[in-house]
Amino acid sequence: MTLRDNSVWFITGASTGFGAIFARQALEAGHRVVATARDIRALDPLVARFGNRVLPLALDVTDDRAREAAISAAEARFGAIDILVNNAGFGYLAAQEEGQDAEIRQLFEVNVFALAALTRLVLPGQRARGYGHVVNISSVAGLAAKPGVGYYAATKFAVEALSEALSEEVAEFGIRVLLVEPGPFRTDFAGRSILAAPQIDAYRGRVAHQRPASIRARAGQEDGDPERAVQLVLAQLARDDAPLRLALGAVAVDRALEKLEPLVAELKAQRALSIAADHKPEGDA
Repeated sequence: MTLRDNSVWFITGASTGFGAIFARQALEAGHRVVATARDIRALDPLVARFGNRVLPLALDVTDDRAREAAISAAEARFGAIDILVNNAGFGYLAAQEEGQDAEIRQLFEVNVFALAALTRLVLPGQRARGYGHVVNISSVAGLAAKPGVGYYAATKFAVEALSEALSEEVAEFGIRVLLVEPGPFRTDFAGRSILAAPQIDAYRGRVAHQRPASIRARAGQEDGDPERAVQLVLAQLARDDAPLRLALGAVAVDRALEKLEPLVAELKAQRALSIAADHKPEGDA
């Protein structure tokens, strides 16, 4: 299934980072874009450059009525939503003991529940038309959790699970799912898009604080080029044989392999032990 010309994109978190680049590159490629952000004024440059091919909408993705209104406005303006890009999200730096209930719940509201709700709103139209793409922005943290970012990783593990299941549920309706797994990129993620819990002194200098500290320290110096990343995503959407997952950047690929290769070896080594838990066939001693 190739990417159709003049498609309609619905992009959350389109004011900064990957979302802003998705919006601009899609518009530059001749598509139409519904760009959403909490502060609609941040979308003014897109409107100034691309005119009526972009529909800017203020959207708090955690607000049920706002989500429904945004989808209705998009369909009223452009008639259909061909590509949903679930990009809105934020990070959370906290050892598990440091996590704050309200912050953790908000993290899941934005990164998981809003993504799922928007997808449910878009799917009926895509299913009826027999065409559509759902692009879920995950993270390599959705494959390999590290100390100090466990809560954030948990939200991305959830996105991975939802995307895996969805890809099989909707394939026969002509809908494709692309799960994007970036490593560190030079966006504003490590700045305004990340929240840190109050630290507990007992963890100071220990592993639970080392990764959050390194994320902060390398902000603006990450290896990943977000412009190239989005170009690769657009190219994947145009492929008939695109995979479900697209890891982006050397760090993402290496970290995923560091997790998966030992896991496969461990499963193979323990296979005899694991299958001993099954019922024995009739007649076996």
